[in-house]
Amino acid sequence: MDINQLRCFAVLGDELHFGRAARKLEMMPASLSRFIKLLEEELGIRLLNRSTRNVSLTPEGAAFLNEAKAVIADFDALRLRFRKTALLQKRTLRIGAIDSAARGLLPELIHLFVRRFPDADIHITEDKTHSLIPRLLSGWLDVIFVRPPEHVDVTLTTRFITNETCVLAVPAHHRLVSHSEVSIDDFRNEPVIVPERRTRPHSYDLTMNVFKAGGCVPVIAQYAEEKQTILSFVAAGLGIALVPSSYKNMNADGVKYLALSPMKNVDGLPLSAMWHQGNNNIYVNALLDMLSDNIEKLTYNL
Repeated sequence: MDINQLRCFAVLGDELHFGRAARKLEMMPASLSRFIKLLEEELGIRLLNRSTRNVSLTPEGAAFLNEAKAVIADFDALRLRFRKTALLQKRTLRIGAIDSAARGLLPELIHLFVRRFPDADIHITEDKTHSLIPRLLSGWLDVIFVRPPEHVDVTLTTRFITNETCVLAVPAHHRLVSHSEVSIDDFRNEPVIVPERRTRPHSYDLTMNVFKAGGCVPVIAQYAEEKQTILSFVAAGLGIALVPSSYKNMNADGVKYLALSPMKNVDGLPLSAMWHQGNNNIYVNALLDMLSDNIEKLTYNL
């Protein structure tokens, strides 16, 4: 026995007519009849007297109707009370972001958001794309800013934001530090530090594509996963690395960042927002609207 069975019986008990009750419940009369029959079998009592012309309550049915209405009223009051509590708790906006988005896009976007919602409680989780998507799917995060995955769950919506530009990270005393801009011809023979493709596929592919566009193959000196590790290896002179432009904001002693000359067929690192389809969270929708309304300003330096 569940609350839906009680609701069906309560409507039928008031109407005493299967057709009218079924219309109120938006179901077929035959389905309603089966529903009530299953309820009677579960209780082991007859709730209704049925004939070809009318339906009436048995004494047991009349008593059960009163009790059922009381249970339904208590259930609805309980649900309403906790729903109000849940709505109040939704004052928290839980955002997930990859490192470059957390440094480049989010500070100004959050600034715009807080101006409109000063009482909002904002939680930001910084991690890799492959770690953030499961948290979004499970409901632990409301919206994420990530590299778009190859395959997207059907319950999620993805919106492309921009292609982030990249810079060349070199040791502080590298021969190229005096250059205001460099091209692939300037570093084609340099040892390169790249991330593992399984954890950072877009960054790995970007490095490969830059060298491919220059007609060469990179000399990979070291694989590294974490951004700080990559920059530490660069500072130690183990190699150079192609990194998002937002890395320039990091305090990395011994590393210099050089602008890259534009290259055909190399688009940079894609950044997208992802959230649940049919989302009705006012904070998420407001954040996405602010992103759309201010897209040029927010992505100008990315």
